[in-house]
Amino acid sequence: MINCALKIRNRDQLISNSSVLEDTEARRICLHLLEHALEAVDPRKVVKSVVNLKDTSLQVQDLIFDLTETVRVLVVGAGKASGAMAEALEEILGDKIETGIINIPRGTKNLFKTERIELNEAEHPIPDRQGEKGARKMLDLLSQTQKNDLVICLISGGGSSLLPVPAGNVDLPDKVELTQRLLLSGAAIEKINIVRKHISAIKGGQLALKADPAKVISLVISDVVGDRLETIASGPTVPDTSTYQEAKQVLEKYDLWKDAPKKIKRHILNGVESKVEETPKPGNQLFNNVFNFIIANNETALNAMDLEAKKMRLNSIVLSSKIKGEACEAGAFLGQKAKEIVQKSKSVDKPVVALAGGESTVTVLGKGVGGRNQEAMLSAAGNIQGLRGVALASMGTDGVDGVTDAAGAIIDGQTIDKAEKLNLHADKFLRNNDSYNFFKPLKDLILTGPTQTNVNDVMVIVSVQS
Repeated sequence: MINCALKIRNRDQLISNSSVLEDTEARRICLHLLEHALEAVDPRKVVKSVVNLKDTSLQVQDLIFDLTETVRVLVVGAGKASGAMAEALEEILGDKIETGIINIPRGTKNLFKTERIELNEAEHPIPDRQGEKGARKMLDLLSQTQKNDLVICLISGGGSSLLPVPAGNVDLPDKVELTQRLLLSGAAIEKINIVRKHISAIKGGQLALKADPAKVISLVISDVVGDRLETIASGPTVPDTSTYQEAKQVLEKYDLWKDAPKKIKRHILNGVESKVEETPKPGNQLFNNVFNFIIANNETALNAMDLEAKKMRLNSIVLSSKIKGEACEAGAFLGQKAKEIVQKSKSVDKPVVALAGGESTVTVLGKGVGGRNQEAMLSAAGNIQGLRGVALASMGTDGVDGVTDAAGAIIDGQTIDKAEKLNLHADKFLRNNDSYNFFKPLKDLILTGPTQTNVNDVMVIVSVQS
């Protein structure tokens, strides 16, 4: 089990970085619950809780698979959690695994130990040649499968970027360019993945297509609000309900179609005109032999936080696991909710903990640096200005918020006043999408490094005011 106290590297500094005694306790509770969320969705722990091998019977959640006639067990997959998932799976299945390959984020290979499953490092969130090389190696391996083989696919957030096999004549640099523009457009991940699936040779059910006629078991850690399987890592083992026409519409909606790379436009238009085959759809018989299991999600983290809060005798409530929309609007909502909790102090037992999860987006209009969690907290700070014994925190469970070294940020009722003493004006930084450079001098960035998991973002409001 993960040593929870080690998850947030600057935990002690964040707790002590308050100017009001009541805020110190509120911050301590916030960070303790965030760490508890990370522990609950540790991929090794999760895999071992849902996968069990007894003789020739493989149990995954409530289903049992007879391995008596299985010739080979192959493992493929990708994502921020896939390395830890692979390590746990090897511990369970041992030499029953013949071989496998997993694409993991660059710089994380030394965190895992596997002997039969190759760990291939690649870039995230922008795809690279090494990711393409690993993904093509997976497809080559799957092209040799027979009916009595079993393919176990390990999928988690980040899988879309880590499985880059361009479709048709599309070039990887063109795909990279379009991915970068999509990520900055403010489009929801569901919309981005519609495009990704239709310029890919592996996403949108195409990995399962390549593995046919083998049996496929996918273990999935969800980083998608609502847990739609076809959206998580762009659904490599799931029927795709979207179309080339929808991919074109997404690019048009976000003003990216006109200047999209020519080869991508040609490929999508060929799909619209039925000149290239669509991704496999619901009803395709190949999916009769494919079993997808969501083994952890945002609710897993929130429920663990809620249970821990109740064990601490805190008055805890889960607001939602489906926070979406613009980060600044989500933050304003959370700040207002914190203010309401304080205003109801006479009718609500303290301390109060309100939990939320999901994944907002940032439409980048400024030239600053930040991430959705940092921007949400920057937006929330004004609503709780001057309150005592109140703290809010928001964190990406993968440990990465935007293109920064921070996982998120924590605020209290004195954040705005402390910032203004340093000539840091929240509105200015918010307009410039520069939340990182607002929180860095305040020393209120949450630092975890890569957590080896990803179930969206978790947010916590704490009021200890009596």
